[in-house]
Order: sequence, then C-alpha cells, then structure tokens
Amino acid sequence: MDHLAALRLFLRAADAGSFSRAAALERCQVSTVSRAVQALEDDLGAALFSRSTRRLQLTEAGNRFRDGARLVLDDLEQARAAVTSLDAAPRGLLKLNLPTAFGRRHVLPLVAELQRRHADLAVEATLTDATVDLVASGADVAVRIGALPDSTLVARRLAPQRRVPCAAPALLDRIGPVGLPADLAALPCLTLALQPTDKWYFSGAAGSAEVSVAGRFNSNDSEALRDAALGGLGIALLPTWLVGPDIAAGALRRLLPDWDADVAPGAERTIAAVYTARRMVSPKVRVFIDALADHIGTPPSWDAFAGAA
Repeated sequence: MDHLAALRLFLRAADAGSFSRAAALERCQVSTVSRAVQALEDDLGAALFSRSTRRLQLTEAGNRFRDGARLVLDDLEQARAAVTSLDAAPRGLLKLNLPTAFGRRHVLPLVAELQRRHADLAVEATLTDATVDLVASGADVAVRIGALPDSTLVARRLAPQRRVPCAAPALLDRIGPVGLPADLAALPCLTLALQPTDKWYFSGAAGSAEVSVAGRFNSNDSEALRDAALGGLGIALLPTWLVGPDIAAGALRRLLPDWDADVAPGAERTIAAVYTARRMVSPKVRVFIDALADHIGTPPSWDAFAGAA
C-alpha cells in the first residue's frame, strides 16, 4: 500500500463527506478511494468511517486518525517546501480565497502581473464573501476584511478597513449640506443588507453617534450600492478601497470628513491576508502576500484618494 497516497485520499473523503466527491476532487475512480480507505482500515484493524446512503461519518478512530494523518502530510509538505524554497522561485498552484468586490478590483490585476513575472506559477481564485475554512477548502491564502477573530491562522494586516459616507454631487445639490451624523436620519440612504442593524456608527472629536438610516435601495453587494450612489439614489457608507477613486474624480463627494464611520460597532476592522500556521511559508504564498502589501501601500492609496488617510 502507498501509505501517503492512501492518507491523502482518506483526508479528502473525510473533508468531502463522500467517496464520490473525494474521487471527483482527486480526479480518480471512486473505487480507488474506497480501496485506499479499506487498506488503511485493514492495516489499522479499525473502521475509519460509518457508512450510510447519505453521507460518510468518521468514527471515533477515524477522527483520531484524521488528526494524525493531517500532521504527517503537513510535515511532508514542510519538508518539500524547505527544498523547493531554496531558489525562492514561486511555482505550482496557488489557491486564493478572495472577497468578491475587493478581489476583482485589487487582487486579480495583481495576479495577472505575478503570472507574467513567474512562468511556473498557476493560480486558482475563488471569489466569495462567505468565510471559508482554509484547511477544508485547501486554500493557501485568504484575504479577509473585518474584525479578525482569534484562530490558529496566521494573519498579516495589510490595511485598515475604512468606510466613508458619500453621495453624488447632483443629489447633494438637491438635499443641501450634511453637517452632523444625525442629519442622515432624514435623508435617503443606501443600506447594506449584510449589516447587523439599520444603524450607522460615528465617532470623532465631538463624541459618538448612532444614526438609524433608511432609503429605497438595499443590497447585499457593495458594488451595487456604489452604482446606486453614483446614480444619485442616496447616500452610501462604503469602503474607501471601493470609492476612493470616485471621490478623487469628483463622481462622489465625501460627507462628514471629521467623523469616522462604520456599519457596526466593535473591534478594529482590517484587510488582512491569512494562511495556515506552518514552520515555513512557501515561496508562492510569500511572494503573493508581499506583492499585495506593496500594491496596497502605506497608507493605502485609496485612503488618500478619499481623504481618509
């Protein structure tokens, strides 16, 4: 039995919850996965899965074996990385997990440049606003925006996540000046469906404020809110990485520049690259994160555009 191959197929089946999905992911026959797991079970003298017609379930022995098997393959990957990193050339498949709008605007153009510079680097980019388990998904790096929870992942902070209230000049010419956060309560606002409440939160030298906002357009997508703001449908509270260039070009005008604003209270929100904790970071991961940090800059160019730096 090829123990390493069997361990990989076992872990893939454990993560996928089915032999057929594991086989599809590994591009092999279902019987290959089944035989590998059976060989491990025969060798161990214990059942690793309890099988049903709907889903595989790990047994107690299977759960314990999975943890050990993952350590073995991680150690092998570390040993391989130690050798392949000698020339520090990024190569192989880099799997990225990216927030949809941020990834499209700020990461994918960078990926194209990296691939022009590194002919042996392949990239698989998954764009989603859901928080994905890096280990289960097999991703090498994720870019995450928001408050970073405590976890076993390594996080490199790239920039603060800042939001600014903004609107189209034509709309502001109609509604007049906005002098205080409280003024927003009586004005048309564009709301984010994903925010926990209908309030926007402000803080500044004059204190803090919570303002309930409402309007006739609501979306779960920040780019849709930006388009609505550009169209004069209302005032939006949007990330500077999204609207900084629009503010610099005069297509949107920033409001309440003396106030910091957000859609939720709490811990500082950041833009960060996160990856699994390993003794050695592979060249492809290191090169990508370094390039992304250089691209964003300190302070980020979009904050300077928006007057939020």
